[in-house]
Amino acid sequence: MLADVQARFGLARPFHRVGNYETEHQRALVHEVCAVVQTGRLVVVAGLVGSGKTHLLTCIEEELARSNRIAVAKSLAVDKRRTSLPSLIEAMFYDLTPGDRSQVKIPKQPERRERELRDLMRKNRRPVVLIVDEAHELHHKTLTGFKRLMELAAGAGVILSVLLIGHPKLRNDLRRPQMEEIGYRTTTFEFEGVSDYRREFIGWLLKSCAQDGVKAGDLMDAEAVDLLAERLRTALQIEMHLTLAFEHAFRLGEKRVSAEVVEQVLSRAIDELEPTLTRNGYDAPADRPAQGQASRGARLSRRHAAQRPHPRVHGTTPHGRRPGLSRARPSEASLAAIVSTSLCLRARGDDGEHSGR
Repeated sequence: MLADVQARFGLARPFHRVGNYETEHQRALVHEVCAVVQTGRLVVVAGLVGSGKTHLLTCIEEELARSNRIAVAKSLAVDKRRTSLPSLIEAMFYDLTPGDRSQVKIPKQPERRERELRDLMRKNRRPVVLIVDEAHELHHKTLTGFKRLMELAAGAGVILSVLLIGHPKLRNDLRRPQMEEIGYRTTTFEFEGVSDYRREFIGWLLKSCAQDGVKAGDLMDAEAVDLLAERLRTALQIEMHLTLAFEHAFRLGEKRVSAEVVEQVLSRAIDELEPTLTRNGYDAPADRPAQGQASRGARLSRRHAAQRPHPRVHGTTPHGRRPGLSRARPSEASLAAIVSTSLCLRARGDDGEHSGR
């Protein structure tokens, strides 16, 4: 948000810098996840884009560190599409090895690497959890490999859990019949974010960002708050549209944000198919070229079929059509009528020849 906009309306900070809005649902989910990861399970927390999964993960990590009953390893690799099981094992070596991490030596040979990891987990004498964020981008072979990694730990008498944070696509992928080997061993949690607390969240944002002496009602009309809460779903959407609404009100010279201003900045396509797919973790734009090629191929096939020479019948040109007619293929009924007429004419000719003789 522009500094002039903040000064005009009495805002002390941008909306995206406020922090975590803790709900009862979030507190209960943190408690449940921290309990399950101590039992040696594959745990999935699925939430929409912008629902607040990063804040949720921070709360989970803080709770695990406070309890000090479980050793935590976390993958920091950014490109999750190329993240494989060996790179996740490297993350476990870095986080589970005591002392200076710069001195960690990871064996290159797979057999020796897994054996040393098993011994390292055994020395910790605590359950271990491996945390992977943005896990919806992981390859299915990596997901299946978690089972073997957990079996390796179980063979050494160590409880290993894997906590995956991602979009709903991750949950859906694990429910596919092809992923039964790992999907049926998964405990899944749905994170709704602020979807049930949207009005309260907007009021909290306005109050947290307002300068001393500025009330939330002085910044935005109640009708505008209701409109945002009705049309938007995630915390990210609300923060962005609040920023757009205040910037638009500043350009119009308004003293506070009204419902009319909010209506003008609300996106008309926010609930269309492509944004909804992206919000759930599916790469909708990437599917577009394939769909375009398929439709282009279908058009070329139809054009080729229309230009294909028709069967030669009596009275047609060498190209299979009468002069001046379209290239449309004759129907079965018209072909039958033409053939019947041709046979009748041929029969009459034969009768004439016999009578002449």
